[in-house]
Amino acid sequence: MMYQMMATLAAGSTMPPHSHPQEQIVHILEGKMLLIVDGVAHELSTGDSFYLASNVPHGVETMLPTRVLDTFSPPRNDYLAIDAKVRQGAL
Repeated sequence: MMYQMMATLAAGSTMPPHSHPQEQIVHILEGKMLLIVDGVAHELSTGDSFYLASNVPHGVETMLPTRVLDTFSPPRNDYLAIDAKVRQGAL
């Protein structure tokens, strides 16, 4: 099973280092960002993808407005719960 989500990030936005048990593929649909994986920065631009193994610390710094498609396996229960609330009109 997999879960996909698309996010739009403003230029200059950041996500602090975090990790999760799911594997993740980050695909840049548009824009430019630094994906900092276990302390090492990787510059990703439109069309680039990056695989993250489970439990690997990673964070983000956007350099331009960026649209990203994230794929998680297995699905993240926290995101599934948010989706359910949106469908119910609670968010």
